[in-house]
Amino acid sequence: MTRPAEHTRNLIIKAAVSLFAEKGFERTSVRDIVTKARVNQAAINYHFKGKDGLYSEVLKMAFERLTESAGVDAEELKSLSREQALQRFVHHQLRPLLFKDEMSRYIHMFAWESAHPSKVFRKFIATNTTSYLSAAVDIVRRFLPPNTHERAALCVAIGLMGQCSVFVRNRDLFAQDPFRMAIDERFVDELTDLITRVAIGGLPHVNGANLNTA
Repeated sequence: MTRPAEHTRNLIIKAAVSLFAEKGFERTSVRDIVTKARVNQAAINYHFKGKDGLYSEVLKMAFERLTESAGVDAEELKSLSREQALQRFVHHQLRPLLFKDEMSRYIHMFAWESAHPSKVFRKFIATNTTSYLSAAVDIVRRFLPPNTHERAALCVAIGLMGQCSVFVRNRDLFAQDPFRMAIDERFVDELTDLITRVAIGGLPHVNGANLNTA
């Protein structure tokens, strides 16, 4: 049986995840969270010591779930060809366009952060022992020349994820005039194929010479 305090904590986290995914950290207020969770503000202060503490907890949970997700499982991706691994990773990043499940909300949160990194997120990444970008870096390195500098590989990985997050972050905008994109499974499959083919065409030619110095 769930204890009252634990139940309240879970309500807050569930509401926060939904709102942070929909609006981002900066645009989500404590009032928004307590209203959605149907709790009082004191509960957030008690369990998380404020909005920043709550967001840190949500980021930690999201990061753990994303890195454990079968969609970006490191060992599974290594078992695929580099082209298949790239396509699997890209499709996983585009999942929020189709679904509103828990994993998609987590990805949407990171998409917001890719555009406007919050102070809480920057602190989280700085103190996190395993980079969220690890899977992307591992994949792009399979296409890059052996002597490519780590910084260049990281920049390419960030660019790859950015190509996906711009669609996720602006889904509603692209569905309206003047774009009127039909966001369905066919669209996501075709977009996955397009981003993958563009990446495959460009990755082997990355030099990275201008990114080699610290």
